[in-house]
Amino acid sequence: MGTTKFILAGAAVMTMLASSAFADDMTGVVSRIDRLNSTISIQQTQKGTVGGSAGGAGALQEYKAKDAAMLDAVHAGDRVTYSATDTNGTGTLTKLQKQ
Repeated sequence: MGTTKFILAGAAVMTMLASSAFADDMTGVVSRIDRLNSTISIQQTQKGTVGGSAGGAGALQEYKAKDAAMLDAVHAGDRVTYSATDTNGTGTLTKLQKQ
């Protein structure tokens, strides 16, 4: 019984950590907006000097907007701060703010 509780508690912690990985505020540059499908592509800006790349550009990610009106305030090329969650393997944008 004790081992089962330990395994379930560990699984719960791992699930919480995995779901909160996307929850932190991130920064990036808007690459593409598809207002018909409520999707946006953002080139994530890396924090710090990890890797020492000149541009500091991270991965290009595509997100589905939680609310289509979020996309009205931004355009391709805008620097943004955003938050996203992972819903069934799809990134969903929960916050988007132009810098």
